[in-house]
Amino acid sequence: MKQYSLSELDEAAVQRLCKRPAIDLKDIFRQVEPILDAVRNEGDDAVRRYTLQFDNKLPESSCIDPKESEPDLEPEIEKALDKAISNVEKFHRSQATPALQVETTPGVVCRKETRPIEKVGLYIPGGSAPLPSTAIMLGVPASAAGCETIVMATPPDSRGQVPDSVLYVARRIGAEKVLLAGGAQAIAALALGTESVPKVDKIFGPGNQYVTAAKMMLQNSDAMVAIDLPAGPSELLVIAAEESRPEWVAADLLSQAEHGPDSQVVLVAIEGFDLDRFRITLKNQLEGLPRADIARNALENSLILTARSPEEAVDFSNRYAPEHLSIQLDDADSLSESIRHTGSVFLGHHTPESLGDYASGTNHTLPTYGYARMYSGVGLSSFQKCITFQSATKEGLLALGPAVETLAGLEGLEAHRRAVSIRRNPEGSHEN
Repeated sequence: MKQYSLSELDEAAVQRLCKRPAIDLKDIFRQVEPILDAVRNEGDDAVRRYTLQFDNKLPESSCIDPKESEPDLEPEIEKALDKAISNVEKFHRSQATPALQVETTPGVVCRKETRPIEKVGLYIPGGSAPLPSTAIMLGVPASAAGCETIVMATPPDSRGQVPDSVLYVARRIGAEKVLLAGGAQAIAALALGTESVPKVDKIFGPGNQYVTAAKMMLQNSDAMVAIDLPAGPSELLVIAAEESRPEWVAADLLSQAEHGPDSQVVLVAIEGFDLDRFRITLKNQLEGLPRADIARNALENSLILTARSPEEAVDFSNRYAPEHLSIQLDDADSLSESIRHTGSVFLGHHTPESLGDYASGTNHTLPTYGYARMYSGVGLSSFQKCITFQSATKEGLLALGPAVETLAGLEGLEAHRRAVSIRRNPEGSHEN
């Protein structure tokens, strides 16, 4: 990990440190486009062909109905999944907002109500291990929001089937179908629809650069599909001070570094933090990890910054806008109001980022790559849309109408003006 002192960096240097590694999107788009075209033209056949090509698996069926399949799980795993589902459901259901109603002018009432997005697609990455946690983070709020059709997509496991842990979550949240495919072909199937995959209105879920590219391209195509948020490699920024335990800080940084070689972790060490001890324990913990090579590559692109105060540390964090922010200080909560840009915050020594990844109740689908400056993480509202209503009595129209007529006249929209005046003065002539 490269080390810098914040007090010695000028503005240009800070901006450089906040930049993420560049991704050649043009090249990725060129590779993804033929896949999207093939799925658009060939449907299930293209999905199966690419699944065989990229995953070396050819499932018996492109889609399964979770209700007709029985997952085989150990009781301990089922209990852990149930606990995570319960906490995530509790937190997300509490996010429901009541209808809002305001009388803006006497006789004119406006209100806003939420409605679920009708059909949603949930992408659950696979690869080296199943990710039932992502199925929970996407499936539970989709179910809580009342989405009518929930379709999951996940790469087939070593048996060419849906991993049992993912299948269990799919059953719990009422998914209609599970598509056994990953990558850009799965995203295309969800966005465009195939013989066996219903077309969805919005796609959720993290993935590699090809998945991300497919989501971005289809959102801007004739597919008429929305996506959750821009996503890149995993990130964690930890703020540590004299009272922070180097072993715990190292463990948390490694928990994100092991996601992938392009993950980025940042330690902002306030004066007094034992950096020497941190480096030793980081090295020792790294050597014992099954994914040590992946984490080691991630650490090569990661940073250690020294700060003179908590305020200086938070200021850099706001500039960097990390996916995850861990504040391992005794009085961590006192900094909450100064935090402006991050996906999710973990306060105090006993709140490892892993809690949020699995079972605290918050969502782990978060903006990365600096997009936390303008995007929120996934929540209940991500699966909803708002509709506004308005109604006016005759008295309300008479009170508000003159202002509308004036503004419509100002903009030269005569038909707009007449739609009001014909009601305010029904006896008058509005033909000329």
